Amino acid sequence: MAKASLVPMAALAGAGLAFCPTLGPKSTPRSLVSGTPTTSGQGAEAAYGGTLPSAASLAIAGGLGVALHQRRGRTARRQQPEGPERSRPTSDPYNPQFKDMVNFQEAFPKSEKFYKEVVHEPTGEVLRVPCRRIHLDDEDEGCGHLDVYDTSGPLNIDPREGQPKLRAKWIEAREARDGAGQRCTQMYYAKRGIITEEMSFIAAREGMDPEFVRSEVARGRGIIPANRNHPESEPMIIGRKFKVKINANIGNSAVASNIEEEVEKLQWSALWGADNLMDLSTGKHIHETREWIIRNSPIPVGTVPIYQALEKVDGIAENLTWEVFRETLIEQAEQGVDYWTIHAGVLLRFIPLTAKRLTGIVSRGGSIHAKLCLSTHTENFAYEHWDEILDICNKYDVSLSIGDGLRPGCIRDANDEAQFGELKVQGELTKRAWEKDVQVMNEGPGHVPLNKIPENMQKQLEWCHEAPFYTLGPLTTDIAPGYDHITSAIGAANIGAMGTAMLCYVTPKEHLGLPNREDVKAGIIAYRIAAHAADLAKGHPGAQEWDDTLSKARFEFRWNDQFNLALDPVTARSMHDETIPTDSGKSAHFCSMCGPKFCSMSITEDVRAYAAEKGYGTDTAKAVEEGMAEMSSKFADVGRQVYLPLSDLDEEP
Repeated sequence: MAKASLVPMAALAGAGLAFCPTLGPKSTPRSLVSGTPTTSGQGAEAAYGGTLPSAASLAIAGGLGVALHQRRGRTARRQQPEGPERSRPTSDPYNPQFKDMVNFQEAFPKSEKFYKEVVHEPTGEVLRVPCRRIHLDDEDEGCGHLDVYDTSGPLNIDPREGQPKLRAKWIEAREARDGAGQRCTQMYYAKRGIITEEMSFIAAREGMDPEFVRSEVARGRGIIPANRNHPESEPMIIGRKFKVKINANIGNSAVASNIEEEVEKLQWSALWGADNLMDLSTGKHIHETREWIIRNSPIPVGTVPIYQALEKVDGIAENLTWEVFRETLIEQAEQGVDYWTIHAGVLLRFIPLTAKRLTGIVSRGGSIHAKLCLSTHTENFAYEHWDEILDICNKYDVSLSIGDGLRPGCIRDANDEAQFGELKVQGELTKRAWEKDVQVMNEGPGHVPLNKIPENMQKQLEWCHEAPFYTLGPLTTDIAPGYDHITSAIGAANIGAMGTAMLCYVTPKEHLGLPNREDVKAGIIAYRIAAHAADLAKGHPGAQEWDDTLSKARFEFRWNDQFNLALDPVTARSMHDETIPTDSGKSAHFCSMCGPKFCSMSITEDVRAYAAEKGYGTDTAKAVEEGMAEMSSKFADVGRQVYLPLSDLDEEP
C-alpha cells in the first residue's frame, strides 16, 4: 500500500503554542495594530492590553520548518498540474508576496475599531473585547454612535508577523495550574463550573451573562471552537441561544489559487463579517497554506482532514488507512485547527440508499469515505475509531463538526432515508463526544425546498440532543446557477430562525468554480443578512437596535448615516450616487426613485409638520380626527349636498 511520508510528529511535538518559523521568529513583534480605538502608532499590545509573550514563551517548534521543507519536494511532484491546468503561477510557500489589505476605514467610513473593557471575575483580569463603533451625525442620539459585533481582528497586520496571541496567557495559566497534556476543553471547564476567560469574553460580545455562556457550553448547546494552539483567535460561540454565526469557505484547488490569494480571502472574510473560516484546500501546499491562514486568523479555522489524508496517498481513496488519517489529525491539531468536519456517520449500510437519488453523494468527504467503505467492504474508519478521535480532540480542544456526507445535492433528494439515517448516527456520536467533554456541532443540508426545512430542524433537535446545528444554506431551488448565494440565503434565514446556530455561506460561484475575493464578499453579505434576519426573529438582545437606528436615519433623510449603518457602506453610497452624486443630494428629502413630489417619507414629514403647526405636537391621530370633524362641519354648513354649483363655492376647486 503506497504511503507518502508524513510530517515527523517529533518535529511537531512542542508545547501547545507552536509557531511556524516560516513566518519568521520574533521576540517583540513590530507595530501590528492601529490603536484603541484606531489611532496610529500603537502596536498589537494596544489591541488587547499587556505585553505580548516572547517567542521563547510561545515554545516555537523549531523542527516544523524543517519538516515543511522535507515535504516540499514530494508535494510539488504530487500536485503540480501539467499544461493548461497551470492557470496561474504558484507562489513560494515560504516567502509569499502578500498584497496590501483593504483599509478598514475605506470599507467602513465613520467607523472605528473599539475595545470594551470587561473583568473576568475569577481572575480579576481586564479583558478588552472588540466591536465596530459607527459614529452618527444625529444630534438627537444621546451617545452619537452604535456599537456592532465585529470579526475583523486587530488592524494593519503584516501577514508575515501574524496576529497577536490574545489567548496565550490564559492557556499558559491553565496549563500551569492543571498540567500540560491534560483534558483542556471548554466543555471540561464548563461542566466543572469554571467560567474561563473565553466565556467572559464571549458574554461581552453577545450581551449576555458569563454564567449563561458557561451553562450552555456545559449542556452541549453551545460550543467555543478554540484550539490551544490557535491563541490568535478571538473567542466566539456557536449555539442557538446566541447570535446566528456564518462560516466562510476558502482554500485552493489543483488548478487555481495560491497562498497569497487564500490569506487575502481570509482577511477579506473576517473584515466583512465571517465568524468562522474553513480551509478546504485540495491543491498544492495544503500544510503550508493552512499554516499561513491559522497564524493570520482572528476567527476560528476549521478543516476537512480527509482531504489532506487523501493527498498523502496520492489521491487514491482505496489506499487511505486509519493510521494516515490519525497522523493527519495530529498534524492539524498541532498547527491549531479549531474544528474538524469528520464524516463519521457515512456508514456502509447507508450507501446503497443513495443509489436511487438523482444526484447521489455530493459531499466530497462523504464520497471519499463511501468509496473506501465499498472498496474494502469495511465500516467507516472514522466511526470505528471515534473514541481515538475524541482523545485527540481532548488534548488540543479541537471541536468536532460531524459531517453530513449524505446530504441531499438537489431538491428532489431532500429528506430521504440516507440523509436522516446519517443524522441519527450523528446524534449517537454526539453523546459519545460529550461523555469525553468534546465539543460538537452537527452539519446539515444542503438542497431542501422551503416546505421540508422544518422537518430537518425538528429531527436534529430531537436526535442530536440540541447540539448546535450547522447547515449549508439550505438552497431552496436548483434553477439559479450564478445566484445560489440568494437561493441558499432564503433557506438559511428560515432555518436560522428555527434554531440553526451557524450557516455555511454559499457564493455566486457555487457549482460553477472556485470563488474569488468578490464572490467571497457577496456570499458573506448574503449570509449576514440571513443571520441577522434570524436574530431578529429569535429576539436576540440588541439585534433590532441596528435596524431601528438605520430606519430612523432613513426617515430623517440623514443619508450619510444611512450609508454608514449599512452592512456594506461603500456599495450603498455608490448606488445612491449613481443618480444624485452631488453633496446637496446628501441633504435632499428624496431619492431618485420617487423624486421630491412623491416621496412617502417626505409626505409623512409634511403631515407631522402640519400637526405640530396646529398645536397637536406628535399626535397626528388627533390632528386627523379634528381635521375630519372640521370638514364634516363644513359639509353640514352647505346643506349636506354632495354636489354644489360652482357659483356657491368661495374658492375655485
